Amino acid sequence: MFEISSESTVYSLTFTLAVAATVVCLANLLFIAVQGRMGKAQNKLFVLLLWIVAINGICNTITGYVTPYMADSPLALRVSDIARYLYFIFHTALAPSFFFYVSHVCGVVFRAQRGKGISYYLIAIATEILVLVNPFTRWVYYINEERNFVRNWGEILIYVAAAYFLTISFWKLATSWSALTPKRRSGLIMFTTITMVGILTQLCFPALKVELFAEAIGLTGVMMIIENEDDRIDGETGLYNRQAFIMDLGGYLLNKIRLHAISLRIDTPEIISRSRGAANRELVEKRVAAYLESVYVKHHIYKIGRRTYVLILFNKSDEETLSLAETICRRFDKPWQLADTLVLLSCSLLVADIPKQLDSLNDALYMFDSFRTDKDKKKILSGSDLDNILRGSAIEKSISNGLAEGKFEVYYQPTYSIDGKTLHGAEALVRLHDDEMGLLYPDEFIPVAENIGLIDAIDDFVLMDVCKLINEQNLNDGTIDCINVNLSVIQLMKPGFVEHINGIVEMSGVDKKLINFEVTESISADSYEIMNSAINALKKEGFLFSMDDYGTGYSNMRALASMNLDCIKIDKSILWEAEKSDLGLIILENSIRMIHQMKLDILVEGVETYDQIKLLQPLGINYLQGFYFSKPVPKDKFLEFINTARNS
Repeated sequence: MFEISSESTVYSLTFTLAVAATVVCLANLLFIAVQGRMGKAQNKLFVLLLWIVAINGICNTITGYVTPYMADSPLALRVSDIARYLYFIFHTALAPSFFFYVSHVCGVVFRAQRGKGISYYLIAIATEILVLVNPFTRWVYYINEERNFVRNWGEILIYVAAAYFLTISFWKLATSWSALTPKRRSGLIMFTTITMVGILTQLCFPALKVELFAEAIGLTGVMMIIENEDDRIDGETGLYNRQAFIMDLGGYLLNKIRLHAISLRIDTPEIISRSRGAANRELVEKRVAAYLESVYVKHHIYKIGRRTYVLILFNKSDEETLSLAETICRRFDKPWQLADTLVLLSCSLLVADIPKQLDSLNDALYMFDSFRTDKDKKKILSGSDLDNILRGSAIEKSISNGLAEGKFEVYYQPTYSIDGKTLHGAEALVRLHDDEMGLLYPDEFIPVAENIGLIDAIDDFVLMDVCKLINEQNLNDGTIDCINVNLSVIQLMKPGFVEHINGIVEMSGVDKKLINFEVTESISADSYEIMNSAINALKKEGFLFSMDDYGTGYSNMRALASMNLDCIKIDKSILWEAEKSDLGLIILENSIRMIHQMKLDILVEGVETYDQIKLLQPLGINYLQGFYFSKPVPKDKFLEFINTARNS
C-alpha cells in the first residue's frame, strides 16, 4: 500500500489532460484529412487551430513526462526548456488565429487586406517575435538559477494582445450576428464558452492545466457544427448549394466586402431530359460543374438551382471577371460528351459587381434566378445590362407593396364618337404610385405582375373600381355606352375565370353591358380557341368584348374573325403611318374594310389632332380615343367629362 499526495494527483491529472488534448486534436486532423475539405481559407485556419492546440498538448505532455527526471538529468532540463519555448511560440499564435478564423466564418476577413486590417497582422507578428527572440532577450520569461519560472513584461503584452484579439473576435461576432446561421452561432458560442471555462479554471487553479483540453473539446464541437458542411453541399455535383450561397453572400454583403459574381444558366438540358431521360440532365449538370472546377476554385462555386451556377470572385478586376465569363461562354460553343454521344448546350451568363450593383441578398437572388439574355445579340450581361433586371426586382416589390398599401389607382381616358363631340365612354387604365420610383405605367409593371402571379389581383382591383364608379355616378342612365376594362390573357384562360368575373360584377349590381372587356391581339394562334371559349361564356352573360392593339401583332385573320367580338381597336401606329405615306393610308383603309366585313365596330387609338379626325370620318370609324380629347386622368377629373356630357 502507498499514498498518493495531492501534488502528485494534480500532476497526474494535468499530464492526462495534456495527452487527451493531443489525441483529440490529432484525431480531428485525421478526420479532416479523410474528408478532404481543405479548400477554403476558413478550413485551413481551423486546421491551424487544431495543430496549435495539438502541438501545445505535445509540449505539455513532454514537459510532464520529463519533470520527474529534471532534478538529476541535464537532458531532461534541456528538453523541458525546448518544450516550454515551443509551447509559447504556438500558444501565442492561438488568439490571432482564432480571430482570423472567426473573421472568415463571419465573412469579414477580406477587409483585413488593407487599411486598419494591417494592424491585426502587425500585432500578431510582433507578439510572435517577442517569443522567438526570448532566448536572447528574456523579455517574455526566463528560468532563474533556482530553476523557477519567472514571467517578464513581454508575457503581459502577449496576454494583452490575446485579450485584444478575443475582444474584437466577439465584436465581429456581434456585428455579423444576423449573417450567421443558428448552427454557426451555436458552434462559436460553444467553443468560446468551453474555452473560457478552461481558462478561468486554470486561472483559479494554476497547477491544473485544463485550458488546452477545453480548447481541444471546443474545437471538436466547432468541427462537428461549423466545419462539417454536409448540409451545404449539392448532392449531384459536390459544389456548394443554394443554402451555402445565401449564407456566404449574406455575410459578404453585411460586411460590405467587394467581390464579383458570374452567374451561369444552362439553357438547353430540359430538351435533353425530355428526349433522353432525367438522368442525362443530371449528367449534364455534373459535366458543367466539373468544367467550372477546372477554370476556377471549387470552394467559390455554387449550384443555386437547377441548371444555375454562381462563381464568387475576390480581388478580381472587372476585366479579369469578364475574361473568365468569356472563357466559359466559349466552352459552350463546343459539344459536350454525354454518355455515348455529343450534345450542344447553350448558356446565359451574367456578371455583377457586388455590392456596387447588387447591394442586397434579395436583389442578388432575383438577378441570378431571373436574368435572360438575347441570344441573337449577346450571351453575357454585364454593366448597364443589369439595370433593367434590377428595375424588374424593384417593380416586383412595388407591386406587392402597392396591393398591400393601396398604391394602385385607376385612371380613365375618355373615348368619343366619330363626331368628336359625343362622349362614348372611357378606357380604365391602372397606375402604380411608388414612393421611390414615382408613377409606374402598365406597360412596365403588368408583364412583371403576370410573371409573379399577381395580375389577377390587379385586374380584379380595376374591375371593382369601374363597378364602383358606375354605381356612384349612376352611369346606367345612358350618359356613356361602356367603360373598357383590360383583361390579361393569362387570367382569361384560367379555369373558373368566367364564374369569378361574374361574381365580382353581380355582387356590385352593375349592368354587364356597361363593361367592355379588352384583350390584346398579341397572342399565339393556339390560344385563340381557348380564349374564344371564355369570351363566348362572358358574352352570354351580357358583357362586351374588344380586341386591343390591332395591327401590332401577327393576327390570324381566320381565328380573329371567328371570335365573338363587338369592336376592334386599331393601334395608333397605323393611324400615324397613314398620315405619313400613301402605303400607310392603304393599310388603314384595308384594315377598316376587313373589319367592316366582319360586322364589327371600330375604335381608333392615338388621335391627337383635328386633321386626324377629318381623315378618319369618311372611313366609317365608330369611335375615337387619344390625347386630342384627353390623356388618362384620375377619377375625379373624368367625372368632369361625365358632367359635361350630361349638361350638353
